[in-house]
Amino acid sequence: MSYIYETHLHTCEASKCAKAHGADYIDYMRNLGYIGIIVTDHFFNGNTCIPETLPWKERVDLYVTGYEAAYRAAQGKDFSVFFGIEYNFECDEYLIYGIDKNWLYENADLLSKTRHEVYDLVHAAGGIMVQAHPYRERYYIKQINLTPSICDGIEIFNAGNQNYMNSLAYKYAEKLGLPTSSGSDIHNFYDGIKGGMMFERKIESIEDYVKAFKNREGTPIVLDNGTIKRVDTINEFTTPTKEPTLEVVYHS
Repeated sequence: MSYIYETHLHTCEASKCAKAHGADYIDYMRNLGYIGIIVTDHFFNGNTCIPETLPWKERVDLYVTGYEAAYRAAQGKDFSVFFGIEYNFECDEYLIYGIDKNWLYENADLLSKTRHEVYDLVHAAGGIMVQAHPYRERYYIKQINLTPSICDGIEIFNAGNQNYMNSLAYKYAEKLGLPTSSGSDIHNFYDGIKGGMMFERKIESIEDYVKAFKNREGTPIVLDNGTIKRVDTINEFTTPTKEPTLEVVYHS
């Protein structure tokens, strides 16, 4: 038996661009075939709806309300809800797994940290950083920023990306030899292809997910009209049809 987890999910409690409440995802995702989700709302340096004028602790408390609502709604339903964040630097965004609310409380100066300083803090806590949609192009993105030295993995499939962007991410991960992930980057309920990570066992906690990801136990997959396919078997997601139109900048 296989178990599928959504790794990239936003709630309207914390992400300004999301339309769905945390609690409302549970039955919806279960009906699609998922056994769990990782809530990864945009952090304060991303597209957040958390007021920046509030004290740090109050901001954190508001930030986690989508995750906490989803967690409560999942109780008794054999469905797992884990916590993560999507952290932004210069439109290069990272899915951070393995930290919690208390870690956020303790790092009130987090937004002043460099890429490597954040990476070191995450690692000291036992967490990992996976670059989300590394080759995404949007009107608000001026250049593609890549920092291989702070990546524990690469998101090679993102349901919000065009195929060539995902395939460029696939080739980038292949070049680096890093573990890979897939996620829907879901903000609301919609019909269409979705992503996820498939495991041959249940994941018990976010710490367990981190361990399993590092051990390459998971398989990046897409769900398309009820059909499960491995990302690495789909040509349009693995073979780029064109190069990036934005400048690609590598950071040391």
